[in-house]
Amino acid sequence: MAVERIVIENCAIATVDGGDTEYASGHVVVAGNRIESVGPGRAPDDLENVVRRIDGTGHLATPGLVNTHHHFYQWITRGLATDHNLFNWLVALYPTWARIDEKMAYSAAQGSLAMMARGGVTTAMDHHYVYPRGSGDLSGAIIRAARETGVRFTLARGSMDRGKSDGGLPPDFAVETLDGALAATEATIDEHHDASFDAMTQIAVAPCSPFSVSTDLLRQGAELARRKGVRLHTHGSETVEEEQFCKELFGMGPTDYFESTGWLGEDVWMAHCVHMNDSDIAAFARTRTGVAHCPSSNARLAAGIARVPDMLAAGVPVGLGVDGTASNESGELHTELRNALLINRLGAHREAALNARQALRLGTYGGAQVLGRAAQIGSLEPGKLADLVLWKLDTLAHASIADPVTALVFGAAAPVTLSLVNGRPVVEDGRLLHVDEDAIARSTREEAQRLAGIAGRD
Repeated sequence: MAVERIVIENCAIATVDGGDTEYASGHVVVAGNRIESVGPGRAPDDLENVVRRIDGTGHLATPGLVNTHHHFYQWITRGLATDHNLFNWLVALYPTWARIDEKMAYSAAQGSLAMMARGGVTTAMDHHYVYPRGSGDLSGAIIRAARETGVRFTLARGSMDRGKSDGGLPPDFAVETLDGALAATEATIDEHHDASFDAMTQIAVAPCSPFSVSTDLLRQGAELARRKGVRLHTHGSETVEEEQFCKELFGMGPTDYFESTGWLGEDVWMAHCVHMNDSDIAAFARTRTGVAHCPSSNARLAAGIARVPDMLAAGVPVGLGVDGTASNESGELHTELRNALLINRLGAHREAALNARQALRLGTYGGAQVLGRAAQIGSLEPGKLADLVLWKLDTLAHASIADPVTALVFGAAAPVTLSLVNGRPVVEDGRLLHVDEDAIARSTREEAQRLAGIAGRD
């Protein structure tokens, strides 16, 4: 059967390839689930089996956005503990989170995924680590929501085994045993991980954080991930308090502690990494450990400003993350392009911290690097998977900004005219094609109210 082609032409193109190739007016040809060609001017007229030809006048085509850190379940606890730092926020919300069940997790995942996909995310990830006893198949529910939405997806199967009685923050009934967490993580990998080039679902091993898991869970989790050939993810160096905790409990800072447990390496990425000194950054660069930069959440929780320019200069792979929507209520990644640029300019490097193209690279190719998928996604190049977004930039919000990449990053959140994932349309004219946004809104409101009711009775 002849492969079907989609042709997009007459649009500006930012390929985010190794040379940052751009075209003021160019074309992209998609054949099946792959990018067949990218170039200047119109596409050839004699292409066979073209099922759709799109006039991209007034648009910018980019790789799809790649989200590298999130907690989907938090969609149904947005707007709470709004004036707390990280530790106080966790203490306030863990009792509520500990009551989630499968139906809540599914609905929250739908809400999180819908908001991101509508805003140009083509590859999403979820770090889910709350598995209360008797709560059902939470991992399966989250994966099902991603499949229905149509996005490429990595589930970082999280875990916690340090409950309140062991000096941790979560209630004891919301944490797993060491052996239980490892067994459940391995079962999730065996059931859901796809290692193929065009995989739509992958699994990572993801104990939650140094202050909610034991050293044994970190060490054995790393061994499990490498035995199964999957990636590793956790939170690292998010706050000053975390650094103090690690020094008091382990006699070393977070980066040294992670290295002592096997948690630095090119198959590892960590969320936040706000409080990193020069030697920490050097260790990440030496080991090619990745970072998920979450500027809005870091600001919301007053965690600080991550040293992203220094990380990039050292060669650390850096992507962008929404983070959980209880600490970034918008739940959107395309706004993080702008926030990453602006917030980093408040740091030591000031106006030289990041520019528009560096911000776009963080949200696309950088994210692909961090998720271990830079060979497949993150740039518009022949042979790569057809994950791309067509942004509308000819409306009031952007039309007077001459440079389209500047318009996308510095301007208001741009509408998405078309989003393709694996060559398949997922968003058209700002609306999701495979799920009902209004139904999801109702469901998430109902599940948020149900969770609040259950938590309020405890």
